[in-house]
Amino acid sequence: MGDDSEWMKLPIDQKCEHKLWKARLNGYEEALKLFQKIDDEKSPEWSKYLGLIKKFVTDSNAVAQLKGLEAALAYVENAHVAGKTTGEVASGVVNKVFNQPKARAKELGLDICLMYIEIEKGEAVQEELLKGLDNKNPKIIVACIETLRKALSEFGSKIISLKPIIKVLPKLFESREKAVRDEAKLLAVEIYRWIRDALRPPLQNINSVQLKELEEEWVKVSSAAPKQTRFLRSQQELKAKFEQQQAAGGDADGGADDEEEAVPQVDAYELLEAVEILSKLPKDFYEKIEAKKWQERKEALEAVEVLVKNPKLESGDYADLVKVLKKVVGKDTNVMLVALAAKCLAGLAAGLRKKFGQYAGHVVPTILEKFKEKKPQVVQALQEAIDAIFLTTTLQNISEDVLAVMDNKNPTIKQQTSLFIARSFRHCTPSTLPKSLLKPFCAALLKHINDSAPEVRDAGFEALGTALKVAGEKAVNPFLADVDKLKLDRIKECAEKVELVYGKKTGGAAEKKEGKPVTGKTPALSGTGGDKETKDAATKPGPLKKAPAVKSGVPPKKGKPAAAAGVGGAGAKGKKGPETKEIFESELSIEVCEEKAAAVLPASCIQQLDSGNWKERLACMEEFQKAVELMERSEMPCQALVRMLAKKPGWKETNFQVMQMKLHIVALIAQKGNFSKTSAQVVLDGLVDKVGDVKCGSNAKEAMTAIAEACQLPWTAEQVVAMAFSQKNPKNQSETLNWLSNAIKEFGFSGLNVKAFISNVKTALAATNPAVRTSAITLLGVMYLYVGPPLRMFFEDEKPALLSQIDAEFEKMQGQTAPAPTRGISRHSGGGGDDGEEEEQEDVGNDVVDLLPRTDIGDKVTAELVSKIGDKNWKIRKEGLDEVTSIINDAKFIQPNIGELPAALKSRLNDSNKILVQQTLSILQQLATAMGPNIKQYVKNLGIPVITVLGDSKNNVRAAALATVNVWAEQTGMKEWLEGEDLSEELKKENPFLRQELLGWLAEKLPTLRSVPSDLLLCVPHLYSCLEDRNGDVRKKAQDALPFFMMHLGFEKMAKATGKLKPTSKDQVLAMLEKAKANMPAKPAPPARASSRVVGGAAPAKFQPASALAEDSGSSTMESKPDPKKAKAGGASSKAKGAQGKKVLSKPTLKEDDDKSGPIFIIVPNGKEQRMKDEKGLKVLKWNFTTPRDEYIEQLKTQMSTCVAKWLQDEMFHADFQHHNKALAVMIEHLESEKDGVISCLDLILKWLTLRFFDTNTSVLMKALEYLKLLFNLLSQEEYHLTENEASSFIPYLVLKVGEPKDVIRKDVRAILNRMCLIYPASKMFTFIMEGTKSKNSKQRAECLEELGCLVESYGMNVCQPTPGKALKEMATHIGDRDNTVRNAALNTIVTVYNVYGDQVFKLIGNLSEKDMSMLEERIKRSAKRPSAAPVRQVEEKPQRTQNISANASMMRKGPAEDMSSKLNQNRNMGSHSETTHTVPREFQLDLDEIENDNGTVRCEMPALVQHKLDDIFEPVLIPEPKIRAVSPHFDDMHSNTASTINFVISQVASGDIHTSIQALAQIDEVLRQEDKAEAMSGHIDQFLIATFMQLRLIYNTHMADEKLDKDEIVKLYSCIIGSMISLFQIESLAREASTGVLKDLMHGLITLMLDSRVEDLEEGEQVIRSVNLLVVKVLEKSDQTNILSALLVLLQDSLLATASSPKFSELVMKCLWRMVRLLPETINSINLDRILLDIHIFMKVFPKEKLKQCKSEFPIRTLKTLLHTLCKLKGPKILDHLTMIDNKNESELEAHLCRVMKHSMDQTGSKADKDTEKGASRIEEKASKAKVNDILAEIFKKIGSKENTKEGLAELYEYKKKYSDADIEPFLKNSSQFFQSYVERGLRLIETEREGKGRITTSTGISPQMEGTCVPASTHTVSSSIGNTNGEEVGPSVYLERLKILRQRCGLDNAKQEDRPPLTSLLSKPALPTVASSTDMLHSKLSQLRESREQYQHLDLDSNQTHSSGIGNTLASPSSAAANIDDLKKRLERIKSSRK
Repeated sequence: MGDDSEWMKLPIDQKCEHKLWKARLNGYEEALKLFQKIDDEKSPEWSKYLGLIKKFVTDSNAVAQLKGLEAALAYVENAHVAGKTTGEVASGVVNKVFNQPKARAKELGLDICLMYIEIEKGEAVQEELLKGLDNKNPKIIVACIETLRKALSEFGSKIISLKPIIKVLPKLFESREKAVRDEAKLLAVEIYRWIRDALRPPLQNINSVQLKELEEEWVKVSSAAPKQTRFLRSQQELKAKFEQQQAAGGDADGGADDEEEAVPQVDAYELLEAVEILSKLPKDFYEKIEAKKWQERKEALEAVEVLVKNPKLESGDYADLVKVLKKVVGKDTNVMLVALAAKCLAGLAAGLRKKFGQYAGHVVPTILEKFKEKKPQVVQALQEAIDAIFLTTTLQNISEDVLAVMDNKNPTIKQQTSLFIARSFRHCTPSTLPKSLLKPFCAALLKHINDSAPEVRDAGFEALGTALKVAGEKAVNPFLADVDKLKLDRIKECAEKVELVYGKKTGGAAEKKEGKPVTGKTPALSGTGGDKETKDAATKPGPLKKAPAVKSGVPPKKGKPAAAAGVGGAGAKGKKGPETKEIFESELSIEVCEEKAAAVLPASCIQQLDSGNWKERLACMEEFQKAVELMERSEMPCQALVRMLAKKPGWKETNFQVMQMKLHIVALIAQKGNFSKTSAQVVLDGLVDKVGDVKCGSNAKEAMTAIAEACQLPWTAEQVVAMAFSQKNPKNQSETLNWLSNAIKEFGFSGLNVKAFISNVKTALAATNPAVRTSAITLLGVMYLYVGPPLRMFFEDEKPALLSQIDAEFEKMQGQTAPAPTRGISRHSGGGGDDGEEEEQEDVGNDVVDLLPRTDIGDKVTAELVSKIGDKNWKIRKEGLDEVTSIINDAKFIQPNIGELPAALKSRLNDSNKILVQQTLSILQQLATAMGPNIKQYVKNLGIPVITVLGDSKNNVRAAALATVNVWAEQTGMKEWLEGEDLSEELKKENPFLRQELLGWLAEKLPTLRSVPSDLLLCVPHLYSCLEDRNGDVRKKAQDALPFFMMHLGFEKMAKATGKLKPTSKDQVLAMLEKAKANMPAKPAPPARASSRVVGGAAPAKFQPASALAEDSGSSTMESKPDPKKAKAGGASSKAKGAQGKKVLSKPTLKEDDDKSGPIFIIVPNGKEQRMKDEKGLKVLKWNFTTPRDEYIEQLKTQMSTCVAKWLQDEMFHADFQHHNKALAVMIEHLESEKDGVISCLDLILKWLTLRFFDTNTSVLMKALEYLKLLFNLLSQEEYHLTENEASSFIPYLVLKVGEPKDVIRKDVRAILNRMCLIYPASKMFTFIMEGTKSKNSKQRAECLEELGCLVESYGMNVCQPTPGKALKEMATHIGDRDNTVRNAALNTIVTVYNVYGDQVFKLIGNLSEKDMSMLEERIKRSAKRPSAAPVRQVEEKPQRTQNISANASMMRKGPAEDMSSKLNQNRNMGSHSETTHTVPREFQLDLDEIENDNGTVRCEMPALVQHKLDDIFEPVLIPEPKIRAVSPHFDDMHSNTASTINFVISQVASGDIHTSIQALAQIDEVLRQEDKAEAMSGHIDQFLIATFMQLRLIYNTHMADEKLDKDEIVKLYSCIIGSMISLFQIESLAREASTGVLKDLMHGLITLMLDSRVEDLEEGEQVIRSVNLLVVKVLEKSDQTNILSALLVLLQDSLLATASSPKFSELVMKCLWRMVRLLPETINSINLDRILLDIHIFMKVFPKEKLKQCKSEFPIRTLKTLLHTLCKLKGPKILDHLTMIDNKNESELEAHLCRVMKHSMDQTGSKADKDTEKGASRIEEKASKAKVNDILAEIFKKIGSKENTKEGLAELYEYKKKYSDADIEPFLKNSSQFFQSYVERGLRLIETEREGKGRITTSTGISPQMEGTCVPASTHTVSSSIGNTNGEEVGPSVYLERLKILRQRCGLDNAKQEDRPPLTSLLSKPALPTVASSTDMLHSKLSQLRESREQYQHLDLDSNQTHSSGIGNTLASPSSAAANIDDLKKRLERIKSSRK
């Protein structure tokens, strides 16, 4: 047990990971104790275990696993961070715990899942459990089902979403395993408990036996509503309440009301999958449905009927289908078809639900009219259809249509409509059946109950009874005032029988329960004699307290607020509180009255009433008054008393004192008794008579007011006004109006029938008596306070003089708010039902508008007009729209019937002609004003399309659409807009304009609403996606809207909705939600009985402080237009902030404008990188367009706002071109002084300039070009390189301008293009200019071709992209152009190429038409320039090699180098220049030559040099390479030091000291693991990988053999290497940067390591090898697929060539290749096949089939065949197009092999063999006959002539000449051009020098001779100049290095130490493959030298006197080196020089 002690000492977390199970067991036990001990749920201790919890539950040892599960459970319960582990742990539980035999393990697993649900991770757990249901192991399935059931039974269906579970249930019932089926049954029963019958439809299709069993089980389920018994962490208050109830012995009703809410009623519909049916309609459906034969029509309908049987339908455009069905219902003569069509409509409505709402309005009238049919089956079908349709819309929307049919003459139609209304009412609640709806319906139904037909009467009674039941008597009774007793009883009787859909929860029912007892209590209370108000207050609290409580407990269901509010909701609906019922009294006869009065009045009083003596009458009145004052309310017979007062003399009383008393008593009775309208009618006439009386007027008014209070003002006022105007007395009239003005102020306006007054007011206005007119105008003023501007509409036709008086009165009232009502309010003191009040408020304004006389324009909307609006010709469409405008203008106010107009206008909203869109929008505004609130029914099919227009790119169209939406919303209120999915669908569209406008609109409207439909929740997911939109404005608007959404939906719901987001997004959104929560405004309080208009006005002001806090810059303050002053300030500041608000301005806004002193470009660190990332990640639009659209300009503006001075930006984006000129002048002025700023904003500046290219103004264009010339001069001085992003968003637009008609401009553009080559590789420019040749503009084509010629002349053939062949073919096509200048340009360009390239040109051009060819030959003759010495295309490798260059280095700012542009121009003139702009200084070249020629004298003069440590200046980076590449966008000053830091760390990776290396690897690993930092490694990947495999080699060769070293150290180093590589290869973007050569060496290193037997012997060896295996898989999957395939092929070739390598090695390489082959189907499209086929070609050349067959194993040949076969299978015959890189195809068997494979596959499919195959076959025969010597030479010359193998060919020729010195090569040379001959001679000479030099240096440098060939990368098809540098040609630095090495050796400078170093490179790299081998081998040799030299001279200092450095220009440096490398060479050379002097 000695080993136990080792692990005992380990910390807990390490024990938990130990490989001994006992250690783990012990670890889990301790962890469990620890978890139970930690108190702080946020303790850092928890984070340690984040990664381990999964291991806890998946432990392979059953005993340990149990403990692990317990510990995990404790962790999940207590740790704050546990949520992060949900997915992996739940998945572990499902897969590794649920299959355990031990029950305890399963229990714990189940508990862990439930605990995750408790910590709010339900969705993730559910997802894993549902995945588990697909497991093959039935045990796991059973356990998953059981867990789901348990979760559901404990947490309830609110938390566990049932839809996905129900979806999989049927599948579980089909399982073969009985256990699974049984468990599924239990689950189904549990689900049934929660959702009852909603579960039936989804399970309809399971086995009937199972269904029957289920039904039996379901019957047993108790009917009590299930309750949640376990609560989420966020539901703690619910939990507490639940526990209290339990404690109280389960007193369910105590607080259960809100508990009920907790179980949402699940709708079966929600659980179903939607079916798409429109596409499944028969093709000829629309023809058939119109067919003459009814059978065909029937077939068509039956097809639809089958489709609509699907219970849930996908939403779509059903308009056409509905239209034809409606036509059948309305017009078809065959009743059977009518019934069928009605069934189809019913099915559609049921399947689409709310989405059918928009069609409801069209269909309802048709169906109702059709009820005239007598056949029962038709009637039934129509009933079903209209009932189904009703459920998709609201009563409000179809009320117009229904009411219109109510007056139909046909009794059946009347009967069926009433029945339909009755059925509809049943679905209503008091809140959805407001007074405004009840009123017209009741009026119409009252006519029905008096109808002559009994069936109509019955139906009417039923409908009224239902209304009574739903809305409560209080709401309905006012409308039944005139109904006689018998009928009233009948209505009540019907009401008793009605069964409501919403059961007892409706407000009506609640009111009935609570209302009665309260009224019962009344008498008792009133004994106090207190006044009514106090009594109200006393009675009211009982029921009302409850309402608010309910509200706070559970967020109320938005759908039925009134219901949630209990009594208050229903109560506040009426004009009185719930306890005062409307008092109905029948008229009593005078005898009864006298009797009753006698009972309460003294006898003397009654006798003296009609005494002739006024004093007696006065005394009688006094007694009367006393008696009334003492009477109890319940005892007071009001009607009797007032009749007594009215008894003769009654109101004809002559004595004013008696009269005053009388009036006072009336007031008293009205106040103190239960005063009914019947009593009021007795007295009102008399009162009105006295109103004008000077002495009694005020008493009469007081009495009227008291009556108004008792009988409600609306009724009283109506009576009073009618009476006043039925008599002639003007005084009475004017005083009545004055009283009314006053009363309205006291009582408020609600419920008043404006219409009745308006006619009277009009009479009054026309009166001759001025007092009456004045009173009328005053009354209008008061009404205006409440009704607002619509009031004026009624009086527009009055005389102008009068109208101006009215306007003046209105003007006075403007800005005043209506006073709060002081009377009549006591009855409303409830206040609980805020909703009800709001409705009334809104009704006020709307009522007025409802009363306007409206014209029906339906008949004017003719078919002709509609077709005009839809005409093809826009002018005719415009005419149509003009007509509509005039129709609406003439009508002023219209009825909602507008025929087909909505559809016609809707289609114009997306008219291509924007002017018509704007016209349509203004028509819609008119329409809304003209139709008033009735426009509601068109919200869905006209309003929502207007919202779509908010996404228009034109600013003015958007503004018009927004105005339209606002006008509509004013009329309709917001509810209609927010209901249904339409709004969320709009928000879903990813249109930035639409999103920002819509969110802005919602942010303005939402704060003013007091409740919203629950459908608002549907917008939330899209709101979240807007928060992360790539457009800044959208994000801003979404943030602005967030608090207002939260105000309605609550934080909880909003937070829950984040569950569906990606984890990163979720965190961001939650943070925003938290922020919004702090700024969330309160809901608007119920208005204090003021009018709706005021609510609208006041509310925004209320939110204003909150919103201003919520957003910086106060932009939201502007949205909810508060008082204008504030808005202005807010606006100004928000502008100043700039769109993204990053730049915080310190100066006050006003000064900002004038202050132009600061820098114009602000440097934002990393700004440019961020922009590029955004563009790469598609967060912003790619800068790519034919003409710039608004959104591009907006985007640029936004991006500039952070880094360009505000005033300059205003100039840049001004509408006037002169401002652009100003901006350019400023930019030119600041160019020199703000270099860094310009560079940091370069991408934006260039983008802005591209916009200027699209301006028509020449002066701006000239100025822009002037700026560009200066700019590019500056950039080339700064040695800046354009990034790809900058180039691609600028060059194409510059190239467009080459085609300008003006010469000056063309010249400038060409000059700029020339300058650009200094800061952007010419080869890349070439591609852009090549694109320009495809333009339609012939001038542009010609200029581009000329420019291409210049590029080839200056830079040689290598600029031609993608290959010279393709480029020339492209150019040659223009020889046949129809434009003469283009033809000439093309010919000149090709002649230029010919001058450089000789006769090869013809070969490259390929086939030209005879005419073109003759033109070309003619032109070449004429130019008669024999190829002069060709410009030396310098050591420049094939394009694909460029990827290997370390990207970052090119980004480093070069030191103060000389001005390159002058050099370039020299070079242009010399006509020889390679792509490097880094030329070699002349003195440098000459000295080398001198030294080389004079090699004797030096040695003795320079011994001192040896001791100096020269190498410590070396930055250990890659060797300089003569190729400039604009590399990744990481260019920033910051980066240059990051880059050097990274270079340094990477150099340490290859260190010989293990610890140094481990530390370096750890640092790199840390960078790679952080997403935000990993980018910094971009460009250093090759460098890092090289260092890594150097270290692997060092371990393999040195450390492993070192006995002294502790092997644990080595294992640690291995694991660091492998760890950091795995991190690297997990980041795909970085992994792809690894180049072929490096990957090859990396794979070599890794496979060697896997086969190293010494590693296996180590303790952790196996683990190491396993990790390597994993790493290899990662490398294969993540690196660039082309590179890795290529690397593996080369590696295989090398391993087969090398005799030393083990067969195991090749086998592993082949296994890797097999894996790649398996990945091919996914990766084929990302692979560069041409390169792969070239590699296979080279492979097959090295290993012809014969040679492969000789291999010991048959794997290589099989691998190759499989690879080729797979490629053929995936690409088909196209594969043969990918052989472009293989020059002499007949040298290898590849093409023939491919043809064979293709033929084989073709033959199998029975097609003819391809011609290619024949060609291939013939070539093989040719090959077989080549055996003679001539053939050998021919072969060699072919190689020399080919691009790839020039070098190899020359080498072979050299060998051949050496061997057969007498061989005659003349015949081969004399046919070729002069150029070719000189080329061959020069090549041979060069090889000779090289070989001689090599003989001397091989031994000392430790570089294998094999490699030497590659060390001088005078690579493929480029010829190095002969050594003498006489002809002004240049040579790459590598040649100088080579020469320098030779010199060093001659001078004895080579270090002895180097000799005994083992060769670093594998000797396998064939010179034939420079692309692969050279890179890495060069790098190795360099790196190893660096390392050695660094170690050697650790302590020496530089002797400064000896360095006369000639301006340390980094002349030779190339992208991959830091300046030091070359400086070092220079310094040494300087020394050589100085010592020579």
